[in-house]
Amino acid sequence: MSVATKTDKIQRLAELTATKETSTGASLWREAFRRLRRSKMAIIGAAIIAVFVVIAIVGPYIAPHSPTAQTWRGEVFPNRGEFVGPRAGNWFGLDHIGRDMFSRMLVGARQTLLVGVVSTLIGLSVGFLIGGLSGAAATLGGTTGKRIDSVIMRLIDMMLALPSLLLAVSVAAVMGQSLTTVMIAVGVVQVPVFARLLRGSMLAQGGADYVLAAQSLGVRKRRIVLSQIVPNSLSPVIVQATLSLATAIIEAAALSYLGLGNPDPAVPEWGVMLAQAQRFFDNAPMMAVYPAVGIIVTALGFTLLGEAMREALDPKLRG
Repeated sequence: MSVATKTDKIQRLAELTATKETSTGASLWREAFRRLRRSKMAIIGAAIIAVFVVIAIVGPYIAPHSPTAQTWRGEVFPNRGEFVGPRAGNWFGLDHIGRDMFSRMLVGARQTLLVGVVSTLIGLSVGFLIGGLSGAAATLGGTTGKRIDSVIMRLIDMMLALPSLLLAVSVAAVMGQSLTTVMIAVGVVQVPVFARLLRGSMLAQGGADYVLAAQSLGVRKRRIVLSQIVPNSLSPVIVQATLSLATAIIEAAALSYLGLGNPDPAVPEWGVMLAQAQRFFDNAPMMAVYPAVGIIVTALGFTLLGEAMREALDPKLRG
């Protein structure tokens, strides 16, 4: 058999393999979307997230009162345990210095969403760069690549060995008290998760048929990694990003609760509101219940959607 004939056969095999992979990839996403539409868990999670996002966007414009104005301060006496509960003019009652709780909940939703999204984007971006570098080094092979991968993974293991909240508190304590600090601290906690997940997905994709076909055609490994392996490794990372939003909101609330959040207590944010309410829980428990329920329900929405996406993209669950 001539060299030209062998080359033609290899090229046809590569084209067939690439076509099959593309078709399978496209059908996988279509099937995943169909599974999501039939999943009650995904529908409930998406509905909760949609309501939360709408409230975060329009909340400051529809709030009936100023969230920082102490309009009814003369009606509240926290030293004597006298608080104003829900009434016609204040649907959620008043806080300890006479501010409208309903307005603060509406405006605080935007701050909570901002912290969750920005911190997740920080963790995703940095984790993507680190995990992509490590995965590419391991996939390309060679002594230098393996050493780079080993060094990066040992650093990631050190970060994963620390409890996430302890790591976030350490970063926030070093950087100082601010809303930006909370975003960065929570984002740093997410970095090792995204990095290890992307690296593992890239290593799994490294042995796929389309990679072998491309290598048989003489395509450079670097091009295979950038144009094929990395795009096909993103689906678990996207799912993890959805789940990480729920974790980010909870951890940001925890940092605010510990006093490491926004230094201005007048700015409404659910974690800060929860921290302020702990002193008056015996006499005004609803001051803590409202932000706590908001945090729990929002985190639940992201978790439900993320778990539904995980099941929809899992090949073991496709029937």
